Amino acid sequence: MWCSRVALRRLQRVAAASLNGTGGLTSTMQKEMSTLPRVYVTRQIPPEGLKILRESGQVQFELWDSDDVPVPRKELLQKVKGVDALLCVLTEKIDKEVLDAAGPNLKVVSTMSVGFDHLSLEELKKRGIRVGYTPDVLTDAVAELTVALLLTTSRRLIEATHEAKTGGWGTWRTLWLCGYELADSTVGILGLGRIGVAIAERLAPFKVKKFIYTDVAPRPELARAINAEYVSMDELAKQSDFLAVCCALTPETKEVCNKNLFSKMKKTSIFINTSRGGVVNQDDLYEALSSGQIAAAGLDVTVPEPLPTSHPLFTLKNCVILPHIASASYSTRGAMSALAANNLLLGLRREPMIKEIKL
Repeated sequence: MWCSRVALRRLQRVAAASLNGTGGLTSTMQKEMSTLPRVYVTRQIPPEGLKILRESGQVQFELWDSDDVPVPRKELLQKVKGVDALLCVLTEKIDKEVLDAAGPNLKVVSTMSVGFDHLSLEELKKRGIRVGYTPDVLTDAVAELTVALLLTTSRRLIEATHEAKTGGWGTWRTLWLCGYELADSTVGILGLGRIGVAIAERLAPFKVKKFIYTDVAPRPELARAINAEYVSMDELAKQSDFLAVCCALTPETKEVCNKNLFSKMKKTSIFINTSRGGVVNQDDLYEALSSGQIAAAGLDVTVPEPLPTSHPLFTLKNCVILPHIASASYSTRGAMSALAANNLLLGLRREPMIKEIKL
């Protein structure tokens, strides 16, 4: 266990200590620092989190110093050997192989993400490893991006921009580039959590007629906040003019948005997914879009990521695809980084994490 006062004094000693004649730390200081818990950080996370780790005086850490390229699997398996904690992002699959490579010292995994489908929870539970994650702090950013993607898709803004740039903008035409309005519409939410509520709160001023939702069970407290009605999956598909997917990726939700769902939707419906790509059967979505079964789709998440530029979905004018940027605001990513770092430090001190997945 590491008391915060002891950790602070240790940090102050290291900061104030003089360097030895060769410009390095004294052997006493090096020995003291070498006894600190070892942490591996799998990505160059925003500076807020790294600053917390560095200034805590509680850990020594090494990181894969890149924001552009994920740590290679071989490198990850090598670097996790003997670590006490791991701070990762959603591009790293933390499975049995990684946990075996890490060994028995590993006590904490902290992911800088709200989703945790990249973590093998059963393996983590079996080994008694605590897991921190970063929900809530990205609610506003994801809700804003979802609304932006919905409007971009429904009002055909990407198509319109392309026409303006390439000379397609000719004389005014009565039905050219017409889309669909939110006013007097029914908005469906698949998976009503904080993000779903935040999306509805932002859409309500557009004069939406009704909000409906489905989930594993009714969520009356959350639903009351937006005056939403609980319906079956079939009714969600049939009634929604706009369908926003906000559920987590689980074995139960894998490819739940498939041919069966799309076949029940209106031909004028807009489908939006900012949750996880695995929730959607992309072949079925392509068929629904290309055949006119539904009007359009907006995706911030796909399988795989990045989606190959040769993928058929990119050939469709009525499909807008973004590169998983729902939480990409400076303030949100900084808050996620800080929360992930604090979860890790609290876990190592065997204290309650700010946000912990209960295994």
